Amino acid sequence: MQIRIIAKLDVKPPYVVKPVHFEGLRKIAQPSNLAKKYYEQGADEIIYIDIVSSLYQRNLILEEIEKTAQQIFIPFGVGGAVRTIEDFSKLFHSGADKVAINTYAVQEDETIIEKAAKIFGNQAIVVNIEAKKWDNWWECYTDCGRIRSGKDVIWWAKRVEELGAGEILLQSVDKDGRKRGFDLELCKKVVEAVNIPVVVASGAGQLEDIKDVIEYAKPSGVAIASLLHYNVSTIQDIKEYLRNHNIKVSK
Repeated sequence: MQIRIIAKLDVKPPYVVKPVHFEGLRKIAQPSNLAKKYYEQGADEIIYIDIVSSLYQRNLILEEIEKTAQQIFIPFGVGGAVRTIEDFSKLFHSGADKVAINTYAVQEDETIIEKAAKIFGNQAIVVNIEAKKWDNWWECYTDCGRIRSGKDVIWWAKRVEELGAGEILLQSVDKDGRKRGFDLELCKKVVEAVNIPVVVASGAGQLEDIKDVIEYAKPSGVAIASLLHYNVSTIQDIKEYLRNHNIKVSK
């Protein structure tokens, strides 16, 4: 199986930002410019998450998404403030290939996952899980890692698969932006709990971190932000490093 190397854009319109623990946002660049840059470097996918839209209870800015989608010719996932089937539809019409949902499904109505999967297809529905560790369990958080849900992450991962989600984007509130490695146990437990693809994020500070999470947890993809945004490594650097360690990636 080839591991997908994905560029993750955390967006506070009109800029891509880089948070630490989902807070302390630092402006990076325009999302359309970064998406084009990473596409040209060989990214397998781009994930665009408007990280403040649910918190501010506002709609996604579709013009920014359309502008970004026009720059790339690889799968494009978009999330943030998705609350209705109409929101899914608008994002697909704006150029998204996949739509990610978190807050509304966790806090309000989980059946939106099932409804969306039946209309748009399982492969197009991604559930974004923001996990925070408490002693020996992980809790689902929402609203950019600020609001507790009481839901166990492993249980929720299994539940969203039952509801028809085609993929999970797994993020760690504890590891986000720290650049000190992934929560390996969390990643492994979620991957092993479900039969749908799991993309892991939050923690890559060096190339070895990416190799370690792939070898230990065996996700279907790894979403990278800091390494790319701060020009520490390119997509080509990451893929070449992984190939040299006998990990299959696309060219």
